[in-house]
Amino acid sequence: MNKRYRAFFAIVVLVVVASLLFLLFPPALAFIEMATRELRFLWWLILLVALGIWLIWGFNRKPK
Repeated sequence: MNKRYRAFFAIVVLVVVASLLFLLFPPALAFIEMATRELRFLWWLILLVALGIWLIWGFNRKPK
């Protein structure tokens, strides 16, 4: 399995797990719906998600 397929598989699994969690925990889904409506008040949520993504994928990279 090459890196491209592994990355695609990881993203698909992440989306499926997140979807199942939102279906199992309706308060989390309600929070996400509210956050999308009130995005101008929860701009920090976008920054935290972006920071998390950057730390996950950027922290494991080795310098050239």
